[in-house]
Amino acid sequence: MTSLTKLTLKAALDGLADKSFSSEELTKAHVEAVAAARPLNAFVLETPEKAIEMAKASDARRAKGEAGVLDGAPLGIKDLFCTQGVRSTACSNILGNFIPTYESTVTANLWRDGAVMLGKLNLDEFAMGSSNETTAFGPVINPWRSEGSNAKLTPGGSSGGSAASVAADLCLGATATDTGGSIRQPAAFTGTVGIKPTYGRCSRWGVVAFASSLDQAGPIAKTVEDAAILLKSMSGHDAKDSTSLDIEVPDFPSFVGKSVKGLRVGIPKEYRVDGMPAEIEKLWEQGIAWLKDAGCEIVEVSLPHTKYALPAYYIVAPAEASSNLARYDGMRFGLREEGANLTETYENTRAAGFGPEVKRRILIGTYVLSAGYYDAYYLKALKVRRRIADDFDQAFEKVDALLTPTAPSAAFGLGENADDPVAMYLNDIFTVTVNLAGLPGMSIPAGVDVNGLPLGLQLIGKALDEGTLFSLGGALEKAADFKAKPAKWW
Repeated sequence: MTSLTKLTLKAALDGLADKSFSSEELTKAHVEAVAAARPLNAFVLETPEKAIEMAKASDARRAKGEAGVLDGAPLGIKDLFCTQGVRSTACSNILGNFIPTYESTVTANLWRDGAVMLGKLNLDEFAMGSSNETTAFGPVINPWRSEGSNAKLTPGGSSGGSAASVAADLCLGATATDTGGSIRQPAAFTGTVGIKPTYGRCSRWGVVAFASSLDQAGPIAKTVEDAAILLKSMSGHDAKDSTSLDIEVPDFPSFVGKSVKGLRVGIPKEYRVDGMPAEIEKLWEQGIAWLKDAGCEIVEVSLPHTKYALPAYYIVAPAEASSNLARYDGMRFGLREEGANLTETYENTRAAGFGPEVKRRILIGTYVLSAGYYDAYYLKALKVRRRIADDFDQAFEKVDALLTPTAPSAAFGLGENADDPVAMYLNDIFTVTVNLAGLPGMSIPAGVDVNGLPLGLQLIGKALDEGTLFSLGGALEKAADFKAKPAKWW
C-alpha cells in the first residue's frame, strides 16, 4: 500500500479512473502514512474517519460515472482555511478550539471536485513567519536532512506543514497561502512545486486574514502538472470576496508540456545580492542555460526598486495585520481570559492568545498607522509598492516572464534565526516583490546543495498569465529532472 503514497496526483487520478485501486484504498494508505509521520508534526489535526467517509462517497460517485476532476484524491489543508465542522485555528492559541460553521471557498471548490480531506496542516501562527516556528503547535520538521547530520531543519514558512507533508508523501497535494513567499519558499526548502497565483485568482473568503491586499491561496504539489490540476480547481470568481476576479479560469494543465520556444525570459540584475551562496548563483545560471536550450531568449532586465521591497512589505503587511487581528478580542469566539473590566479582558485575552511574532507585527503595524507616523511610514510604503509594480510593468513590456532564485539559501536549522527577526525576514528577499505587485510566482525544485538539500528556482509571470509559468515550469522541471527524495527517518 505504501507505493500508493508515492504516486503523483496525476498518476493517482489516472489509477482511480482505470480502477487500478479505489479511493478508499488510496486514502487508507495516506491515512496510515500521516499517522506514521507524526514526528514531522506536519498535521495539527488528523481527520481519518472523515477522509474514509469522503473516499467511500467518491468511489460511489465514480461507480455511477459522476466522478469530478479530483475525485478520490487525498489532500492536506493548511489550518488557515476554515473547514465546516472541523477545528480551524490558524495555529494560534487565540482561536482555541474554533469550529467554523462554514467552508472556505477554496476548500469548497476542492470538495465540489471530489477531493478528500486528510486533516489540517501546521503553519506559522496567522501565517506570520518564514520557518514554521511561530506556531502554537510546535515547529514542523523538514523531512529532508543534511547529509551526515541529524539536525532538525525548517521546512520554511508559513506553509511549512503543507510543504513537508507533500515532500514526505503524506498527501497528493496541499492547500497553502502566500503573503510574502509562504508558498514558494517552503516549496524550495522541501523539493516541491508551489505556485502563488495572481492576486484575486483564488477567493480569500474563509481564509483567516493576515494582510488582505497581499494574501493569496495556492497549491503545493509534487509536480508542475499536479500544481496546475489543483490550481484549476481552487480558482474561480467568488461574489463573497470583493477582490476576487470575475474571469474565466484557464485550463492550466493544458499549458504543461507546451513548447516555450521563442518566449523571452528576463533576468533581473537586482536579484544578484551580496553574500548570495555560490551554489544559488550556479543554479540560477543552470536554469538560464536550461531555458536557452528549450528555445527561450534570455534578456537582462532591471527592477530598480527591488531593494525597497522588504522594508515596504514589513510596513504594509503588519499594518494590515494590526487591523485584521483587532477582531480577536475574546468576545465572540476563541480564547477568553477574564479581567476586572472590558479593557482588561481584551488585554488579558490578547496577551495570552497571541505569540511573540504576532505581537511584534501587531505593534509594528499599529505604530506605522499611528498619528504622526502614518505619512512617514505607511503612505511612503504604498508609494514604494506602486513603484515596484511599475518596475514589473516595464520589464514585462520586454519579456514574457522572469527567472530568479526562490530563496537565498537551502533549508536552515530550527532555532538558527529565531533570535534575529531581521535575518528571518531576509528569507523573503526574492519573493515579497511578487506579492506587492499582485503577480503570479512559482517555485520549481531544480537541484540540491552540497549537503544534498533541495534548492528552487522561481518564475514570475505577468498578471493572470499563470499559463506561461506552467509551460516554463514544465520545461525547467523536465530539464532539471529532479528525482531526489528525503531519506525516511521518521
